[in-house]
Amino acid sequence: MKRLLAFFCTCLALIAPAAMAADVIAPDVLVRDVTNEVLAIVRADKAIQAGDTHRVIQLVDAKVLPHFDFRRMTMLAVGRDWRDATPAQQARLTEAFRTLLVRTYSNALTQYRDQVIDFKPNRIADTDTRVQIRTEVRQAGAQPIGIDYMLEKSDKGWKVFDVVVAGVSLVTNYRSSFSQEVRSGGIDGLIRSIEDKNRSLESEQARK
Repeated sequence: MKRLLAFFCTCLALIAPAAMAADVIAPDVLVRDVTNEVLAIVRADKAIQAGDTHRVIQLVDAKVLPHFDFRRMTMLAVGRDWRDATPAQQARLTEAFRTLLVRTYSNALTQYRDQVIDFKPNRIADTDTRVQIRTEVRQAGAQPIGIDYMLEKSDKGWKVFDVVVAGVSLVTNYRSSFSQEVRSGGIDGLIRSIEDKNRSLESEQARK
């Protein structure tokens, strides 16, 4: 699963913000059109190619995060236990989970080389408010990996609320471990667990 999630991160960083016109940009167009721009940044940035995770985190902050609904993703990952969290706990959970995703997957982007992203045909109606954008990651010597983006339309445009890697939902994958943490230490225990993991990842990246 870690290997598949690494492929996810490569594609995660391909969704960058585009200049918003008067009309909301269609989700498939948004994902497709900005891919070449971000890939060009990765290919040209020698610091990223050399494994500079700080540089990658800056790229993710600038190009990726505006298009993800992290509160919704956290709510789905925590599951029914989300309702038992106070507003303050929900805010800490969202921030901790956001940091976890960014730090966990920033390393994968430094490993991008010659993967090719194929965009599958999508049927999207003007009235749709939730869509699935299907893509496939191809690279020499490996089986293609399907990565599907689940987006929902908001007043700020289309936002990603889940990513499905080779048929496995990102938020569902976290839900099992998060549930175990809540059972053993409550909501505060889950928050501490995620924050501890973030500190560990930060130290590891600093050593590199």
